[in-house]
Amino acid sequence: MTERVRQHVLSQLVCLGRHTLTGVLGASGGLFTDWSADYRMYSRGRIDLTKLFAPVRRMLTEQLAPEAPLIIALDDTRLRKTGRNIPGVSYNRDPLGPPFHVNFIRAQRFVQISMASPCDSGMARMIPIDFAHAPTVQKPRGEVDPQTLAQFRKAKREAALPQVAANRLAMLRSAMDHDGQQNRTLWSVVDGGYTNRTFLKNLPKRTRAIGRIRADAKLYDRPESSVGKTGRNRVYGARVPTPEALRQDPAIPWQHIEAFAAGKTHTFKIKALGPVRWQPAGGQDLRLIVIAPLGYRLCKQGKLLYRKPAYLICTDPDAALEQVLQAYLWRWDIEVNFRDEKTLLGVGQAQVRHEESVERVPALAVAAYAMLLTSATMNLGPDGKPANGLPAPKWQTKERLRASTQSLINQLRHELWARCIRFHSFASPTSPDTKPQKPETNLESALFYAVA
Repeated sequence: MTERVRQHVLSQLVCLGRHTLTGVLGASGGLFTDWSADYRMYSRGRIDLTKLFAPVRRMLTEQLAPEAPLIIALDDTRLRKTGRNIPGVSYNRDPLGPPFHVNFIRAQRFVQISMASPCDSGMARMIPIDFAHAPTVQKPRGEVDPQTLAQFRKAKREAALPQVAANRLAMLRSAMDHDGQQNRTLWSVVDGGYTNRTFLKNLPKRTRAIGRIRADAKLYDRPESSVGKTGRNRVYGARVPTPEALRQDPAIPWQHIEAFAAGKTHTFKIKALGPVRWQPAGGQDLRLIVIAPLGYRLCKQGKLLYRKPAYLICTDPDAALEQVLQAYLWRWDIEVNFRDEKTLLGVGQAQVRHEESVERVPALAVAAYAMLLTSATMNLGPDGKPANGLPAPKWQTKERLRASTQSLINQLRHELWARCIRFHSFASPTSPDTKPQKPETNLESALFYAVA
């Protein structure tokens, strides 16, 4: 079983064409053998997904400083499907649809956790450490009794994305404690869809959250001391300015903080207010952070444009503003993970319909992607660029800060297959052997049976 999983992980990375199970079997040279065991590996639940991601998490944690927090980005994604009878498929709002018209697509929902692997320059690469299926609950048809309706509403609350994210975060915190990381703080950076009552009130111990908040959110100061007063203790004090009012208040000066983003270090203007309290977060103290719009130009002679301001809350009022801002900027890299997983790794292209397979096939592909990034970080340095890698194309004149996922996949294919191909001008510093080494994947099968 271990060798079969290993073959599937490696084949997911070097597969040519569509990343279906047929394509994976073609890359591993298994098209002319009994394929039933490969399908049963997924449908019978023989793959423990937590064991696939656990080595990645442990290796990345070992690279952190003893006092550094473990910073993760948490978000959800959708894998498009066309079949009506695939488990977990339902109608979802199309995130790529225009804002003036709501489109719906059939898709599966997944919640992903990516861990930040920082380097000295301030840059960080997000690497997946969890990928969980989060299907929606189907509403019962027709008239149902009150008990069935109550069960549906309860199941719907448990299947909500903020609740699923809180459960996955609790499992991650438990795994960290099991690995001896009780003293390391866990920082979770989320977008506005998770900055709500369900997620913030279910944070595990020794876990902090950083998330976006509405511009008109109603915030409160801490209440005055109730010593000597009768009645219930107050939780909220007087109203404080909303995030937008804080941004426009000239009495509060801007602070200038440097952070790494978009390939270089920028100077950001921020305002902070805290400790404050927010009703969806309960009685815990928060810090409000306002980030001023950052100016940019599409070209050197272009007009100066500005992005929208960002309003954040942090559940740790004493955290350093530089660290909170940098962690929030690193969160964007999880969107790069989603793009690479869908376009390069073909996550969601496998045509499986078993309830266990629709969850485990995409998760194994994401685990293969995480292992590739981790291997590049551990063996090639923080930027992941090999010293003797494939030469860049002639039109690529700008030096890249880090190796792209496509370049890492090309380098892996080169290391596996270069000795089997006798190219006169191939980017290989050594001459081919008279007896080339047998690769771990089947080049002929992967090449000639690739499905475009």
